[in-house]
Amino acid sequence: MLRLVSRKLSRRVAVAGTKESSWRKLVKFSSARQSGRLEGKVALITGGAGGLGKAAAREFIEEGATVVLADVDALLGEQAAQQLGPHAQFVECDVTVEQQVAEAVDFAVARHGRLHIMHNSAGIAGPPMAPDVARLDLADFDHVMGVNVRGTLAGIKHAARVMAPTGSGSIICISSVSGLMGGLGTHPYTISKFAVTGIVKSVAGELCRRGVRVNCISPFVIPTRLVVDQLAQIYGDVGRQKIMDIVDGLSELNGAKCEEIDVAKAAVYLASDDSKYITGHNLVLDGGFTSYKQLNLPMPDRLEL
Repeated sequence: MLRLVSRKLSRRVAVAGTKESSWRKLVKFSSARQSGRLEGKVALITGGAGGLGKAAAREFIEEGATVVLADVDALLGEQAAQQLGPHAQFVECDVTVEQQVAEAVDFAVARHGRLHIMHNSAGIAGPPMAPDVARLDLADFDHVMGVNVRGTLAGIKHAARVMAPTGSGSIICISSVSGLMGGLGTHPYTISKFAVTGIVKSVAGELCRRGVRVNCISPFVIPTRLVVDQLAQIYGDVGRQKIMDIVDGLSELNGAKCEEIDVAKAAVYLASDDSKYITGHNLVLDGGFTSYKQLNLPMPDRLEL
């Protein structure tokens, strides 16, 4: 996903003991108010067997939703559903096959009555190296576009099919900082993520008139299994922890790093009524990375006249 360049504690900490100070009670009360934002809602999450999809599923469930995990990896998907508990089910789905996407949507509706949230999280990075465009393998390009773009569009299409008649719904797509700036990823991956944000802009205007919101999230690099496995092909046998340290070291925001939980919480926000008047939006989670560039000006005392 990246070109080479040169250079849970639990979120709710249990309060020990039976006697709590007043400020602890206040904190506990504040946390309780933020829970249940997706109470009674049904969500379908593609790519839900792992990575960002599974992280979103966990947060959705904690906020009161029932989730259907759709993934091409049946073994991992079944394991994820079991780990997440009784509010999660799994359906095998290859997002490059439109009929399977349609069947996953129909499964969620048949099982739970309707679909409130469609989270298009399935995606691939493609080959880790970045050849110049003159040597671009169009078969690799087609494969990445088939999953990241066509798969996302299929998810939107079939979610809209069942959401629009009800007059409501939230569709969320995963883009990337690579869809905001050139040069951060390989050509297939970068082009696919630019296309995802374009899809959101294209369909939001139509679906808003039918009560359905469509938004996307563009996160910074996160050491998910997909990213770590890809970078391992570049760096070789340096160990998972070293690769995670490399990814975390890319952050521009001092004292923070982008994690799966950050993207999951953003998805909860876009899925909930907290964002009821937001559509066609790209929520960028990059610690300011794409907000600026700095000129590499020479220091005055080193200026050659």
